[in-house]
Amino acid sequence: MTNVLVIKANPKPTSESRSLTVLEHFLSAYLKRHPADTVVVRDLYDERFPDFDRVLVTAQRALTAGKAFDDLAADQQARLTVFRQATQQFIDADKVIIANPLWNLMIPGKLKAWFDTICVEGQTFETVAVGERPLAPGKHVLHIQAAGGVTNGQNLASRYVKDVMTFLGAQVTSLPVEGMDRYPDRAETIVTDAFKTAEAIAKTF
Repeated sequence: MTNVLVIKANPKPTSESRSLTVLEHFLSAYLKRHPADTVVVRDLYDERFPDFDRVLVTAQRALTAGKAFDDLAADQQARLTVFRQATQQFIDADKVIIANPLWNLMIPGKLKAWFDTICVEGQTFETVAVGERPLAPGKHVLHIQAAGGVTNGQNLASRYVKDVMTFLGAQVTSLPVEGMDRYPDRAETIVTDAFKTAEAIAKTF
């Protein structure tokens, strides 16, 4: 059985989001070919995914110092539980699909918070004599990113997602949806073309 993890990182509803609209189209095409796959969807803004903040840092330091999990404050326990669940979900996933907008040249903050949960030394990678080695390699990742301008996928956000996932031993496929604001008269065509690309990727992903 194949485990598919879907990460939604856009506070807009699907009807107002091009990245999420293309994601839904991809999932529809993909599930027609893989109806038995197990799909877990996380909407980072809907669930208010916790940032890697002082509460989490303090909690992790306390555990490292020998404090028991049950002795942590309630908010620390809650945040650490979400953090650990996210790490394990990534480890258990065979395929990962990420959908987000390009914001201020970068990924949204909640998506960065999620990435902080999957880059955990000793769980998803380890440091060895010649550098770092992934501990959960072989995943297939699809990155769907919408942008009003045109970068041909060459932007900080796209490179960040690809670099981190490659670091963790994954194979990354990018599906940029770009130019809707620069060419508003072509916006519908751009999204339609992205649907076609999504359908093509779904055949082999």
